[in-house]
Amino acid sequence: MFTATLIGDLLAAGDMTAAIDRLAAAGCRPGESVWLEEGIAADLPFATDPAAARQALEHSLAGVDVVVQPTATRRKALIVADMDSTMITVECIDELADYAGIKAEVAAVTEAAMRGELDFEGALDARVALLAGLSASVIAQCLAERVRIMPGAKSLVRTMRAHGAEAVLVSGGFTRFAEPVAADIGFDRAIANVLLIADGRLTGKVAKPIVGSATKQETLLAAIATRGIDPALSLAVGDGANDLAMIERAGLGVAYHAKPIVAAAAGARVDHGDLSVLLYAQGYRRGEWAD
Repeated sequence: MFTATLIGDLLAAGDMTAAIDRLAAAGCRPGESVWLEEGIAADLPFATDPAAARQALEHSLAGVDVVVQPTATRRKALIVADMDSTMITVECIDELADYAGIKAEVAAVTEAAMRGELDFEGALDARVALLAGLSASVIAQCLAERVRIMPGAKSLVRTMRAHGAEAVLVSGGFTRFAEPVAADIGFDRAIANVLLIADGRLTGKVAKPIVGSATKQETLLAAIATRGIDPALSLAVGDGANDLAMIERAGLGVAYHAKPIVAAAAGARVDHGDLSVLLYAQGYRRGEWAD
């Protein structure tokens, strides 16, 4: 059996009826819908052809996210997540560049790298080099003034951990941001790049090897092996091209408000809601959330 979860702000019974009709027309043999939270999220069970179900339902209702997956493995035992523009609302390197007066230049490179148009490692080296000489004190200032936790992030991670899941933050950004962000949200641990500092200033270099796409995939696979879980019980979420490898290997790979290359390849996409969509997708009702 499979479950299609529909999550939006103004879901109505008529929307569920329309979705059931779409599934039936696609040959998916749907059952009756079940509200997880009335007007917000509902499950539609069906018997066959998840690819056809996803095609039939995605974009069928304005402002509604759809997650299609096997019912038996929907509640995950592992989450591996990107940080910038996923667990937090900004790209930290762009914000650091703003303090140096070069945000537009750096942000353009960040955007191209996240779209998969540039090699991530090379693009990171180039952007960090532009920050050479910036006072290291700006990092704490940026963290306090600019970094904001993504809506739904704390509920998602804390709820999963409260139900026995492991949570790992793996960022192509920097430990000076990732470690406090991970602690605030509730992750078990964080992996990120180390900005090199000398005499109180950024040197313009980052420690090697760089945490990038390969590291993210390796972290996911290692956590699956260490915990001895079915890979289907893993969830990976991110927004940029360097998240693709882990998204493609996870039981549920999620593109979160992502670049087109990521959205096209992911097993699920969140285009409208916040990270709490991924709680409903796992069948958690509002009363089960750990806020």
